[in-house]
Order: sequence, then structure tokens, then C-alpha cells
Amino acid sequence: MTRNKYIKRLFILFLVACSVSTRMFAATTAEGGEINPKEIIFEHVKDAYWWHIATVNGRHISLYLPVIVYSSNSGFHLFSSAHIDHGHKYKDFFISTSERDEGKIVELDNNGVEKRPVDLSITKTALAIFLNSVLMITIFLSLARMYKKRPKHYVPRGIAGMMEMLIMDIEENVIRGCIGKDYARYSPYLLTAFFFILLSNLMGLIPFFPGGANVTGNIGVTLVLALCTMAAINLFGNKAYWKDIFWPDVPVWLKAPFPLMPLIELFGVLSKPFALTIRLFANITAGHAVILALICLIFITARMGAAANAGMTAFSILLSVFMSFLEILVAYIQAYVFTMLSAVFIGLSRQEHSHASRRLKRRKQ
Repeated sequence: MTRNKYIKRLFILFLVACSVSTRMFAATTAEGGEINPKEIIFEHVKDAYWWHIATVNGRHISLYLPVIVYSSNSGFHLFSSAHIDHGHKYKDFFISTSERDEGKIVELDNNGVEKRPVDLSITKTALAIFLNSVLMITIFLSLARMYKKRPKHYVPRGIAGMMEMLIMDIEENVIRGCIGKDYARYSPYLLTAFFFILLSNLMGLIPFFPGGANVTGNIGVTLVLALCTMAAINLFGNKAYWKDIFWPDVPVWLKAPFPLMPLIELFGVLSKPFALTIRLFANITAGHAVILALICLIFITARMGAAANAGMTAFSILLSVFMSFLEILVAYIQAYVFTMLSAVFIGLSRQEHSHASRRLKRRKQ
């Protein structure tokens, strides 16, 4: 009964969330009449200098963020993004509409050509990263405080029990299984990466502030996470790892005088963070795009008649609810896969002997 009660509550919560997101979407697009699905989808998945919260009676309610730029002509500038909203210009700074710098802050040089200043602004994605990090730290500190007050053999329930289950699963089955005996030194980073990605994915599914930001669908964020994994791989890799890269156990003519195999191995070193970056970025962005495209169907079919529009509305809402539940699973899977691949790559850099050298020794014996 308790499990069924939680499932019903979760289902009702997502019905309400889909309803709210559809109403907010309708209010946003009602002014223009015809809508451009491509423009709406890209507007959601890309970064911005403000956080649009809602539209009430044709009035946009947004959280305007601080803009910090450095111009080679006039130095540092700090101002609110409200000054450059809706095509406005502030001290020669404005949002570009050109194909090259669309959506970015630019200024005009002496020849009237758009030029990008050094941009250190707090954008929507940056604010969402800060909020998600604060939320994650709050959750873990609250759990740590609770465990200190409880008896030694206390069995946690609710959120605490779920968090303990996730931590033990990732710690034992992923990190320890992939890295081996010295797994504990990498656990803090891998667990932090897992929960940050998971929390960011889940917050991105909430259709209202402070959710809805496409954090892990931003290739800059996924690139930084992948570079952190790359640093852990290459900074703490042992001698056997570097030997397999620069002098692998293959015939000499494959590595000297022309270093064919070392070049291939170095390419593999660079391809690992690239794979981590693209995999997470593409899967999360695709999920957001599909849900938005389904909601767009309601408004695209509005001119096809009441019957057709009613049918497509029901179809769109049902699929949106299904996709929302599916995105919860994807949010966990993508966090799990990123952590697992990172642990596998780190484990490979910590092995004492490669499989090739083992096979070579067996042949000699």
C-alpha cells in the first residue's frame, strides 16, 4: 500500500508538472500566434543572460542576472542584463543576432564591426550550477548530521535510505569494481560527479524556477566534467599506463622509427574525454528537445480544427507524461554511465600490467 501510494503521488506530481509547463508554454507563445518550434527548442536548451520565469497577461517575468565583461577599449563593466533585454543597447554592448555570435554579448569597434569582449557574466547555466551545488551540499550535510545523532546500527528510511542505497551501489559495484584496491582515493570525485549530474538532470525536468535549466545539456559543463576525469586519469596514471602509451608491447616496427602505435594510443587518451562530453550532452539535450517538440504539437495543430487539435492535445500530453517518466530513468542512467566510464578509464590507468604484456609473457613461456 505504501509503495502504491508513493507511485500515485509521483504520477499526480508529474501530471501537474506537465500541465503547468503546458500552460506556461501556451502563455509564452500566445502573443505571437504562430510559433516556431525550432526557435522555441533552441531557446530552451541554450544559455541566456536572464532566467525567464513566466509570462502573466503578456508581461514577461524574468530574473535578470549580472553581466560582467571586459572591453579592450573601456575596461571592466558590471551591469544588469535588463539593460540589454529586448534588443536594447547599453554602453555599446548588446545581444548579437548575427549567425556567428547569436545570443552573445558583443560591442562595436571603431570600424563598426561586432567584437566579443571577455565575458565573465553570471548566466542562467552558471546560476543553476550554483543552486544545484548548494542543494547537493545541503542534502549531504543534513544526512551527515542525521547519522551523527542516530545510533550506530540505525536503519535509515525515506530520502536517507535512498541516498545510502545509491552511495553503496556506486561505491561497491562501480568504483570499487572498476578501479580495484586503491578505489577509495577516487571515491570523493566520482561520487560528487555522479550526484551532481543526477541532481542537475532531475532539476532540468522541473518546468518552473529554480528548475528547467539545461545544465548537463550544455557542452561547456560536460566538457569540464570530462576534463576533470581526464586529469584524474593522466595525473595519477602509473608507469605501466604511460609505458603502454609511448612504448606498447607490439612489434618494434609499429613504434619505431615512425611511432604509429604511440600516436594511436595518444589519440585514445584525447578521445576519452571527447566521448564523455558528447555522450552526456547529446542524450540530455535530445530528451529536452523531444518533450518540447511534443508540447509544440498542441499549438501547431490549433488551426486544423477542434477535433484534430483535441486529439493531438491528448496525444501530446500522454506522450509528454511518458517522456517525463522516461527522462527520470535517463537522468539516472546518464549519471551512472558517466561515473562508470570514468571509473573504468581511471582503473585502466592504475593497472600494473596490460593485457598485451600478459599474453606476450604467456607466449614466451
